[in-house]
Amino acid sequence: MTDDTGRFYPPSRPRRTADGIKARSKRGSIGEQWWSRRFIDVLESLGLASRLSRGRSYARSGQVLTIDIGTGHVTATVQGSRVKPYRVRLTVDPLTTRQWRIVTDVLASRAVFRARLLAGEMPAEIEQVFADCGTPLFPRSARDLEMTCSCPDWEVPCKHLAAVCYVLAEAFDDDPFGMLAWRGKTRQDLLASLRRLPAGREQAASRPVLDVTDRPLAECVDGFWTSALSPARLRSLPPAAPAPADLLLRSVEPPPLTAGGQDLTTLLRPGYLAMTASHAPDPDHLADASPGAT
Repeated sequence: MTDDTGRFYPPSRPRRTADGIKARSKRGSIGEQWWSRRFIDVLESLGLASRLSRGRSYARSGQVLTIDIGTGHVTATVQGSRVKPYRVRLTVDPLTTRQWRIVTDVLASRAVFRARLLAGEMPAEIEQVFADCGTPLFPRSARDLEMTCSCPDWEVPCKHLAAVCYVLAEAFDDDPFGMLAWRGKTRQDLLASLRRLPAGREQAASRPVLDVTDRPLAECVDGFWTSALSPARLRSLPPAAPAPADLLLRSVEPPPLTAGGQDLTTLLRPGYLAMTASHAPDPDHLADASPGAT
């Protein structure tokens, strides 16, 4: 490096630390679980891939001294070439109370999400739930994520910010609820909301599932297999809504295999959607196939 006078200065090297947070990954990509890999993938998709790679050696050598996840922000200190560590901050907009209420209601209404979250697991489909509610879990653009560092490097992210991103990804590996805390809902608050039944749900649950008075089978066996609706009425009924194309993928745990940094569920979903689109049933055919059709 040279200054304005043409004098040469050797490149600066970070001061080595003994108490820093070292990334567990020693080579290749950083992040073990789908959510941490997804976090890094999102950052790289925002055009930050080349700059993020500058921070891998910092993350692996333990230059990140501290990291703290709060509502809407992550703060950290990183030891660089100067004596005083640099201050780093990653900021996102937390979800509003109303947005969290919508997301929590959806999660609580689906037994698989509720059970897995209460068991401390993070279902892969939760990202789609946030997206469907209009509140994406991860930043959608560079404008959704503000990065600042006290170092003199004008590039964003600098190597100090990049190192914090990698250490943060591994922190999400250890506790996936840290992602949700960053967006404004701590683990304790979310689980308490999922356990809490809405008003009136208890009374409804105590009633029989079918609260009707039925006739004994012996008295109605002659017409048991006959529809109460006429064939013409059956033909006029709209066809039932098809099941989601990726329903099977949503119902099972993603296999412990990855390709290109993505789990198989994520890779297979576009294929399921494409096959469904190319084999969509003909509405006229469905109508002709209704019970009683000739």
